[in-house]
Amino acid sequence: MVKERARILVVGGGYVGMYTALRLQRRLKQELRRGDVEITVVTPDPYMTYQPFLPEAAAGSISPRHVVVPLRRVLDLCHVVIGEATAVDHAKRTATVTTLATEEEGTGARQLTYDELVLAPGSISRTLPIPGLADHAIGFKTVEEAIGLRNHVIEQMDIASSTRDPAIRDAALTFVFVGGGYAGVEALGELEDMARYTARYYHNIQPEDMKWILVEASDRILPEVGEEMGRYTITELRRRNIDVRLGTRLESCADRVAVLSDGARFPTRTVVWTAGVKPHPILAASDLPLTDRGRLKCTPQLTVEGATHAWAAGDAAAVPDVTAAEPGRETAPNAQHAVRQAKLLGDNIAHTLRGEELETYSHKYVGSVASLGLHKGVAHVYGRKLKGYPAWFMHRVYHLSRVPTFNRKARVLAEWTLSGLFKREIVSLGSLEHPRAEFELAAGGKPPQDPTNDPKGSS
Repeated sequence: MVKERARILVVGGGYVGMYTALRLQRRLKQELRRGDVEITVVTPDPYMTYQPFLPEAAAGSISPRHVVVPLRRVLDLCHVVIGEATAVDHAKRTATVTTLATEEEGTGARQLTYDELVLAPGSISRTLPIPGLADHAIGFKTVEEAIGLRNHVIEQMDIASSTRDPAIRDAALTFVFVGGGYAGVEALGELEDMARYTARYYHNIQPEDMKWILVEASDRILPEVGEEMGRYTITELRRRNIDVRLGTRLESCADRVAVLSDGARFPTRTVVWTAGVKPHPILAASDLPLTDRGRLKCTPQLTVEGATHAWAAGDAAAVPDVTAAEPGRETAPNAQHAVRQAKLLGDNIAHTLRGEELETYSHKYVGSVASLGLHKGVAHVYGRKLKGYPAWFMHRVYHLSRVPTFNRKARVLAEWTLSGLFKREIVSLGSLEHPRAEFELAAGGKPPQDPTNDPKGSS
């Protein structure tokens, strides 16, 4: 039994936020129904995005709606608030929250009070002051970005197919990806595979007409799968005529020209930025202790160090790795740890409310899998190294087992089955991003968006 009524505030609806609330919902079902416990989840979006499926969604192998999990359906015993937490005053147990109605109400941000705080806002893209980056680049962290990038790539092929200007054609068929981690390599691999297939339906575009460039500042890519598998990945990408440039940085993309630190210049209408992430700004706007990298200092029990009734996990938390041989090492900020930490976090909050002893988070990293396109991949799991079709198959099996809810598992499996029986969809629906443009033009309103102001370089 819970000793007294408790208000639990979960900031964030990603991996950690959703899984923690789901765990609490299951562990405290009776208390929630009696009103002894209240769980509030504050999240900018009404869904959780399963990010490992973003590359396949961009390639058209999975429908975008099956990459996300609706929070209101899954967290039916929780109060879901669609908004943004802008500050936390843990000393007063309050969080400042802006919602979709805040501006229209004109009453300012809301103050939510709580007894237990779970900070799981995730991370945001880590950008650099590179000329033209904010104007022309696109990220790859959300389902909207993934689908927008798919539409954009096919649209660039349409432009290249219809233009008579060789400079415009060359820029349209040049695609620059910055960052050699999971997001960059998987997005590049899937989109290049999709574009190569799509080229067969264009009478004047061949796969070799396209330039795909991967820019990585370090001397290796995919460090999570090991050095040997990283080298294999480079060989596989270069075999597909993808230009992999190690030890190279993007210095400018102003005027739609990608300038690299090795002196190369590529006129391009597509720059995809996947060069790492940084902690969410809400962490700096709180009174909780942070590490020198801006993450919350946490204990192995997932409490915030030196702060009672505050919890964290995932990208926002620096959690000691008790399985590591060397002291002071922290768990990696990835989905493998985030899901497991979230479940333990939910258990420990329930233990606290019931006056029970807390559990310690302990999980030894088992390895990684990565897709490089249809039937291509690399994996390093439990010390075993796989590549090609076996690695790709393991990638699909693993992530199918991890995507939340049986509903999503069944839908994703059905789509994979259908995509194996029928041809790929190669339609660009870029007009979805500006659904009122045609009506506004017909009604005498403002003209369609100026292409020079479109960050993805759409026509």
